Amino acid sequence: MACLWLLSCWALLGAAFGCGVPAIHPVLSGLSRIVNGEDAVPGSWPWQVSLQDKTGFHFCGGSLISEDWVVTAAHCGVTTSDRVVAGEFDQGSDEENVQVLQIAKVFKNPKFSLLTVRNDITLLKLATPAQFSETVSPVCLPSADDDFPAGSPCVTTGWGKTKYNANKTPDKLQQAVLPLVSTADCKKVWGSKITDVMVCAGASGVSSCNYDSGGPLVYQKDGAWTLVGIVSWGSSTCSTSTPAVYARVTALLPWVQETLAAN
Repeated sequence: MACLWLLSCWALLGAAFGCGVPAIHPVLSGLSRIVNGEDAVPGSWPWQVSLQDKTGFHFCGGSLISEDWVVTAAHCGVTTSDRVVAGEFDQGSDEENVQVLQIAKVFKNPKFSLLTVRNDITLLKLATPAQFSETVSPVCLPSADDDFPAGSPCVTTGWGKTKYNANKTPDKLQQAVLPLVSTADCKKVWGSKITDVMVCAGASGVSSCNYDSGGPLVYQKDGAWTLVGIVSWGSSTCSTSTPAVYARVTALLPWVQETLAAN
């Protein structure tokens, strides 16, 4: 298609790879009671990336928020020698058309505390931009004043363990639908560890687990998937009856916007 009108071309490209609208639709089986989720439809969570060390070992997840930027958890401890793998579904396959992207700069939130796991967010600036495609596109960031009420069904994705004592992580990207839990209810479990920069979800028969860290918790708002949380911490046994804790993106948005604008 020859583009005669630049503006209409941008409109077409935007429609193709706008934030939060996967070209391949996810299929969700409601509030699944499958122990810790189910295989995703390949390519249906196109912002999900795998953070891997130089040996190719997957240690955390992350989300593309633009061609140049990935958001993940600060506690993942990403360095510029690690890499971002986009467009992946099956980590056991060599047949997939993945993009292995180098990291130019790591911006860890300066207020992050490993002790309290507050402000658990890091931004990664890619050395070369991700190429958007059917299986690689960004998630939407929320507005600072977005309110996601308790009970809202969200989805978390990742290659984390499907049982806390499993000796390996699954090859295929897993997904689970789980409800947001109110701060008051979350504090009944976790007490004063829960702060205003955290949001809780789960306790519904599914849970995030080890190696899901840094990955997305998304909610479909006005037809577009929006990043509500970043997988942060939770039960050491990945209990499905205990809420898992995520960095609250709306609370951390000012820092994100400042960092993107300055770099």
